[in-house]
Amino acid sequence: MRIESRLSWLAVAAGSALCASAAAVGADARWLAALGGTIARAGRIPSSIPYAAAPSHDWVNVPVLGELVFHWLEALGGDRGLVAAQAIAVAATLTLVLRDMRAAGASDGARALVIVGIPFAAVSALFVVRAQLLSLPFFALLVLLLRAEARRASLRVWLIVPLVALWSNLHGAVLLGLLVVTAYLLLERIKRDRWLALGVLVGSWGALFATPALARTGDYYLGVLHGEPAASGFGLWATLSLRNPLDVLFVAVVVPLLWFAVRAQPRRWELACLALLAASAVHVGRNSVWLVLFVAAPAAAGIRFRRSRPAPGVLVACAWAVPILLVVTAFVRTPAQAVAGPVLRADAARLAAGKPILADAEDAEQLALDGRRVWIANPIDAFDRRDQKLYLSWLRGRPAGDALLRRHDAVLVQVASAAQRRIAHIRGFREVARDSAAVLYARR
Repeated sequence: MRIESRLSWLAVAAGSALCASAAAVGADARWLAALGGTIARAGRIPSSIPYAAAPSHDWVNVPVLGELVFHWLEALGGDRGLVAAQAIAVAATLTLVLRDMRAAGASDGARALVIVGIPFAAVSALFVVRAQLLSLPFFALLVLLLRAEARRASLRVWLIVPLVALWSNLHGAVLLGLLVVTAYLLLERIKRDRWLALGVLVGSWGALFATPALARTGDYYLGVLHGEPAASGFGLWATLSLRNPLDVLFVAVVVPLLWFAVRAQPRRWELACLALLAASAVHVGRNSVWLVLFVAAPAAAGIRFRRSRPAPGVLVACAWAVPILLVVTAFVRTPAQAVAGPVLRADAARLAAGKPILADAEDAEQLALDGRRVWIANPIDAFDRRDQKLYLSWLRGRPAGDALLRRHDAVLVQVASAAQRRIAHIRGFREVARDSAAVLYARR
């Protein structure tokens, strides 16, 4: 390791180790493993959601490779396997961002400072295991490639096409990546290589359809973008809000980064991407991570430190004890329980007596992974819009969602959730059992 980069690598190691020791499995993770398991066992892609009773006929399944990856990770290590994959994805992402910063000419201290800020600005993306983990290194690699091409154009730009094709089979954030590619090709590359830029542009958007769904891939993305959660800003589709502490932390970190980035005088295509990604983050809060990863390199280049003596080698060596300790902690700790435990889930299955279980999103995903049948679960966009709306009304604790309760004998909900608070006051149901994460209700 070169002396001038020791603080940067320490920051990468600390961020990755912190993720490994603190990450938890969240919603939008276990359903991929459940569907991936179904595909692996059956040897074919189902046209509906096999673990849900609500109608989902003729659903277009695009991220099949992502589902298989999650299935293999969960089969190998359960929640620990998913958390380990998250830590590896974060380590790869931060390493790629570091290389982007070095290519931009940022100093070691500036690189380290920005990398330290990234985990705080993107807590929900880096410390919660979701399908999004598959996109983190892909987005960082794409940005690194585009900036390298902007500095020195070459035929490597064609690597974008296979990158998009692989990414499209993993996760839907490929759409944002394609918008960044489009901005680069139309605002930067087309000025020197018109036909090459247009060829890569057409090839990249065509690669989006290199999935098992082929021409119907567009139907999948339209279904996701026009589903009830996206339309109503529910859950992972919630807008950026200053009432959310994590969103406030994001704003506190990203605003100075944007200022330093503008100070570094980025190219026109980069300014367009910053504006696009900022608007995307405001519209959907979970998209904030893409803005953070994109702004990191120009922000580090815009930070100017007065020349000072490098940190003593002994001090830096001692600081490495922190990520090492965090990695050890990651190996010995049990991931936090965010869903009903196995005993409570088994009680719910016995109570349902073969009928579908009504459960919140995270518990429904875990029940599906257990091989149980639920009424509805992620991916929510696979179902009829009316059923989506009814389910979200129930999750929000609204009276309109009570219609679902009349259809089910077993209801499993998160402790202190809106749905749990409402059902606790409905006379037709009684509490049967609970654990630290969930409560099981039965019809009286």
